[in-house]
Formats: sequence, structure tokens, C-alpha cells
Amino acid sequence: MKSNRSKTPWKVPFNRAYLSRNELKYIIDVLNSLSTGGTLSGNGPYTQRAERFIEDRFGASKALLTTSCTAALELATLLIDVKPGDEVIVPSYTFSSTINPILLVGAKPVFADIDEETFNIDTNDVRQKITPKTKAIYPVHYGGVSCDMDEIVAIAQRHNLFIVEDAAQGVNAQHKNKYLGTIGDFGCYSFHETKNYTCGEGGALLINSDNKMIQDRAEIICEKGTDRCKFFRGEVDKYTWVDVGSSYFPSELLAAFLCAQFEALDSIQISRHDLYDAYREALLPLVEEGIIKLQNVPRYATSNVHLFAIVFQNGATRDRWMYYLQQAGILAIFHYVPLHSSPMGLRLGNHADDCPVSQRISERLLRLPMFAGISRSEKEYVLSTLAALISDRKWLRTSDF
Repeated sequence: MKSNRSKTPWKVPFNRAYLSRNELKYIIDVLNSLSTGGTLSGNGPYTQRAERFIEDRFGASKALLTTSCTAALELATLLIDVKPGDEVIVPSYTFSSTINPILLVGAKPVFADIDEETFNIDTNDVRQKITPKTKAIYPVHYGGVSCDMDEIVAIAQRHNLFIVEDAAQGVNAQHKNKYLGTIGDFGCYSFHETKNYTCGEGGALLINSDNKMIQDRAEIICEKGTDRCKFFRGEVDKYTWVDVGSSYFPSELLAAFLCAQFEALDSIQISRHDLYDAYREALLPLVEEGIIKLQNVPRYATSNVHLFAIVFQNGATRDRWMYYLQQAGILAIFHYVPLHSSPMGLRLGNHADDCPVSQRISERLLRLPMFAGISRSEKEYVLSTLAALISDRKWLRTSDF
């Protein structure tokens, strides 16, 4: 559905990047350092500072900043040596970045359906999709809510598969007492502008092994296939091309911005939780009546409240709510078209009815504005608009899920 408000500023945008006190200060520090031998390119002091934060706060054995979560997924795919003829099991309900690294190395993505309650990959369907060609599972932690990682780890161990966690939305969320991205062989983070902690475009690869050969190879691939990092540490007397690689390190300017975000991590979470809880309280009567459902957060999961999603009884009601909110100046939007039924998915030989739950959730899901630092007036405006929708029953349908 197209909105006729496209040329009008939104009263409440879907997302707004949070700014702490130090983003500009650290960027200026990078610029000032240029006169004394500092660097704008990647893998400088702020890059290393951000990587240490990820390792210390979240418990990764090794973290490497990347230009995006997409790049981190590409890097992980190279590190587990996915090849033509291999199969990788992925949820259909995800962004194309989860799939593209698999296609780029000539392997086959095998789409699994999602769970009706958590919107995460259905472990029962994962079991059914395993073949002798399966190399890995790429679980996606939708909305910052953990997949059933105990089951996924058990499946992977039984079949000798790698696990690459797509934790783009899961930074600072947990499965039991472990942070998402630190449970599989590798984890991939996103610091895109739409994420909880951002530098505009950025990501990180988390290596959950103390194997120095793996860590060294990851660093080499990040440096265009060269051992440049070893050279700067004085471990080799010159650097040269030793492996495949690409340009994965972000600029120091982005790393500096991200360091300021990490310092505000707890404040950002408090603000997001406050908005999430207000939405939940406002919509609870409709949940109790069975008119809508919200994403279930299992007992094993601690969410980072990356998003707030409402699932309606049918697509028509979802579209009416989206239209109403957008006309009121509130940018509420839907989410993924399932990859199995997308134009590219169909070209790969999939069928529209392969993952029915993904299809059903996609057609009925609506996301509300969700960002830290929302003003009191913006928050009250969204809540009052929701109250008007809830009180006027013409905006609701009563058929069963």
C-alpha cells in the first residue's frame, strides 16, 4: 500500500538514530589525529576499541568490525568453507542478506518455515530439511528474540553442521545466560541505522572459538586476503597476498560513532523497553480478546526489544491499521516478503506454498515506530492514536486466526 504522505514529514517516524553525548567528540578526535599520523581507514584505535567492547561485554572469543552484517555473513560463509553443491538451512522469513552469501559461493539456501508464536525458525522443519548435502544452519533471531538455540545446537551436533547466527537484530539480547551471536560457531551483528546501536552502516563478526588459525584467517580475509594486520603487529617483516579476501573493515569515523553508542548501551535499552512496555499495555485488551497477537518471548529468551510487531487476523485489517496510522502521520510498516515466495526465491525453484506460516505472518504483521529517545509528545501521540483505533471497532475483524 502506498501512502499519500510520502512528501510530508512524519509526526512520528518509524526509526530515528539515537545520539549520545560523544559521537561528534570521537569523530573530531579521529580527524584531529590525522595531523599526528592517525588514520581514517579501518582497523585503527576506535575499531579495536569497539571490538574489545564486543568481546568483553558479550563474551565473544574474537570480534571483528565489518562494513555491515551482510559482510559479516559473507565472511562467516567463507570461514566455514561453504562450496557449490552444499546446502544451508535458513528461515524464509528474513532479509536477503542472510541468503546472498550462500548464493555468492554457489551453494543452495534451503528455506525452513518459522514458528507461529516466536516468528523464529521452526526447529521441527529444520530437521525435515536436512540432507547429506547440508553444511550449516543460519538461524535468525527475529526482533531480538532468541531462536531455540538448545534445539538448534543439538541438531547441528547430531549432523556435524556449522551454526552461523544472524543476530543482526539481536545485539544485547540473550538466550538463557549467553548473548546472541556467541552461541553458534559464528555470530553476525548489524549496526545499521535501523538497529538498536548504530553507526549508520556497520556490522561485526563474532568468532566463538579460541582457534588462532580461524581468528587469523578471518583477519586476513578482512584485509583483502593479505597478512597486513600481522605486519602492523610486527609478526611478519612485510605483508603480502596469502588468501581470498575482500574489504571488510569500516572507516574509523564509523567505529568512533559506534564506540559512543556502546557507551550509551544501557540508556538506549531502558528507553526502548519503556516504549515497548507502553505499546504492550495499550494493546493488551486486544490480545486478551484474541483479536491480535504479539511476538511471544519464550522463557529462555531475554529480548532487546528491537521491534514491536502486531499480527492481525487477516491482511485487510493490517492494511487498514497501517493506512490509518500513516494518515495520522505515524510511520507504521510491514516487514519481509518471505524469501521463498519472492521473485528470486521462485527463480531458485521454490514454491509460494512451501512455508505457509512465513506467508501468513508476513501478510498480517505490522510494526510500530520503535526507537530510543522518542519524545514524550511523540509517544503520547502514538498511544492516543492507538487508543482511538482500539475503541472504534470498525477497524477490527473478528474471524479466528
